[in-house]
Amino acid sequence: MAKLNLKSMKKSTKDHIITFAMVVVVYIIVQVMITTGNMSSLMQGLLVPMCTYSIVAIGLNLCVGYLGELSIGHAGFMCVGAFSSAFCTKLLQDSIQNEVILFLIAIAVGTVAAAFFGFLIGIPVLRLRGDYLAIVTLAFGEIIKNVINVLYIAKDENGFHFAISDGNKIELSEDGIWLINGAKGIAKIPHLSSFTAGVIMILVILFIVYNFVNSRTGRAVMAIRDNRIAAESVGINITKFKLMAFTISAAIAGAGGVLYAHNLSTVTATPTNFGYNMSIMILVFVVLGGMGSFRGSIIAAVILTLLPEVLRGLKDYRMLIYSIVLIAMMLFNWAPKCIEMRQRIAAKFKKPAKKEAA
Repeated sequence: MAKLNLKSMKKSTKDHIITFAMVVVVYIIVQVMITTGNMSSLMQGLLVPMCTYSIVAIGLNLCVGYLGELSIGHAGFMCVGAFSSAFCTKLLQDSIQNEVILFLIAIAVGTVAAAFFGFLIGIPVLRLRGDYLAIVTLAFGEIIKNVINVLYIAKDENGFHFAISDGNKIELSEDGIWLINGAKGIAKIPHLSSFTAGVIMILVILFIVYNFVNSRTGRAVMAIRDNRIAAESVGINITKFKLMAFTISAAIAGAGGVLYAHNLSTVTATPTNFGYNMSIMILVFVVLGGMGSFRGSIIAAVILTLLPEVLRGLKDYRMLIYSIVLIAMMLFNWAPKCIEMRQRIAAKFKKPAKKEAA
């Protein structure tokens, strides 16, 4: 019986194992660096944001790379996940003392809330073609951000109090707490996020998306992306499968929002956190890492999150070098000559392996 090794595996299975191994190895290296004191506090502070952006990039890649629909409002789903989970945590933190259970509940609430909004948006929009989805998701991101900025919710012994635009209408008792305080957002959120939690979430989400992509449903989604008419002609329910993929994509973005919110003491719905620029930044991670490559999305998210901080000492040249790196990564991933060069290099490594097998 032939021994089980990487050479005998399918290419997709091999890629999946490499991705999981890459995440685990990086985690071990980082933990060793932290333990030995070789990582600065600044870099340690970037670990959770890197995990957050990697998770959201994986979700967006499922929508853009596999579904073939452009979304430029995934920061909106991230915002829904962040605020719904933080709202839940504020309510339950006194009754649930176990932080692990509390964080798991927050993840479930944020993921389900984002999936629900993704489902609602997808029902009318995914029947359309072209750039309608991009426009609607962009509008959703701006709408949810502005709604949260005018929403006031508080709680005391008399129950919940709600107000729109004017928080002064709410009269709280001395023991009352603000759950959502308009533009001030949600304050005093328990710090439940960690690098370990982020890595575990990445591994779980990779397991989910890889199984989804390799399932019959995933193949149907890719068939719709490649040729809508041909997919419809063989009986594939286009709206159903597109809605399923988009909902899962939104749910993953919501999970990233949960990790993001519980890494901060206060979360606010500002343009910097959940605005158009955040959505574009996540889209840049997906495009630079390679559409359809979850491993590439993670690598791009990590590199482009670290790079501005690594180059901070260069002051005025920092963003110039950052832009050059963006252009270089784009050329390396998408330029025809670079693709041919990578294929030639890969072929050279494969030839010796075939001779040994012979």
